[in-house]
Amino acid sequence: MRVALGLEYDGRAFAGWQTQPHGNTVQDKLNAALSIIAGEPITTIAAGRTDAGVHAAMQVVHFETRAQRPLNAWVRGVNAHLPPEVAVVWSREVDEVFHARFSAFSRSYSYFLLSHPVRPSLTAGKVGWYYGALDVEAMREAALRLIGRHDFSSFRAAECQAKTPVKDLQVLDISASDGLIRFDFKADAFLHHMVRNIVGALVYVGKGSLDADGMSALLQAADRTKAPPTFMPDGLYLTGVGYPEHFCLPSVPDPARLALWR
Repeated sequence: MRVALGLEYDGRAFAGWQTQPHGNTVQDKLNAALSIIAGEPITTIAAGRTDAGVHAAMQVVHFETRAQRPLNAWVRGVNAHLPPEVAVVWSREVDEVFHARFSAFSRSYSYFLLSHPVRPSLTAGKVGWYYGALDVEAMREAALRLIGRHDFSSFRAAECQAKTPVKDLQVLDISASDGLIRFDFKADAFLHHMVRNIVGALVYVGKGSLDADGMSALLQAADRTKAPPTFMPDGLYLTGVGYPEHFCLPSVPDPARLALWR
């Protein structure tokens, strides 16, 4: 049987998604919990890898098992064996053609940035932070230059393993309220550190060190060495994975679970 799961997690406690020898990753913890419930070794495949410190409000994985369990066992049963920073929020039986990574046609991320003279404490690790005022309108204008299908090499980490730097960025919306700036991204796929690198460039725009034309030039340069530094991971969330409707999978988080996260 092939099963798909939706999960959420606080990335601060882990060294990213991908399994590591030390075992302190989200995938390691999830595989171990699933293996207990299944009574056999379980290995998961995710829609996308998240880095250390990056959170997920909607990560999607799949796994295969010979164990016959009620679907609720893959939620409540597995959660009983997970650390408090990780929770399975839904499970679905899927057919063998479903693949958490390759069946997905889009991924969505949100980045939350506090623009305030004093660093956060209650939301430490949950939002990014910049101490100065930022020009949100200038950031919106510059963001428009990135929409579409482009070579995003200027926003690609050196260790990125993607076969091509060309991605289709469909959404880059920026909203602001009471000093909290939210960046919403949607694309067919993302390069390693692509969102954090774009946020870093937009912060440069917001503080007046770069303008919209400069953003266009940076994009066209396709050279990471010409771009601003990678921004901190704290405020970054994987917020949705798009799949064809016939798989009948939730594509966004349950709003009832996001009261504090909003």
